[in-house]
Amino acid sequence: MKAGYQLVASLPADFHLPEKIAEIQPDMIIVDAESDARDVLEHIVIATRDERRPIVMFTEDETAASMEAAMAAGVSAYIVAGLQPERIKPVLNVALARFRQEQKLLAELDDTRHKLAERKVIERAKGLLMARHGMSEEKAFQKLRSMAMNKNLKLAEIAQRLLDVQDLLG
Repeated sequence: MKAGYQLVASLPADFHLPEKIAEIQPDMIIVDAESDARDVLEHIVIATRDERRPIVMFTEDETAASMEAAMAAGVSAYIVAGLQPERIKPVLNVALARFRQEQKLLAELDDTRHKLAERKVIERAKGLLMARHGMSEEKAFQKLRSMAMNKNLKLAEIAQRLLDVQDLLG
């Protein structure tokens, strides 16, 4: 394949596709969906469920429903009207850039969710200390922080331990 990319395999869209992709470990998946795109998408979803990679789909199907299904399945670029040699490199480069950006955003979202969950645990632990020991919010936070430093643990970890002990003892 021209455009600076190497074609490592051309695979049929059958139930062996996930195993073959896992074996080959391609950097990108290119789909020529002239056949039944629904079957192709099902196999790709299964094949890339655990290890995401950029997917470029060339098709003649320009229906909105097909495009939405492809994007929901993880397709990075949905190209209608064929595979023209001069378009290959830019399409693949854009798909790779879009995939990397999406992965970055998903990682940021995951990190934000994790931080929010930690914050909720800390707030619950502070509330417990305030209710049980009549502490102010500031004193409860200082107590948690001091306990975390003394035990060499993250604040959220010590807060979770405190909540676990509370659940255990009632």
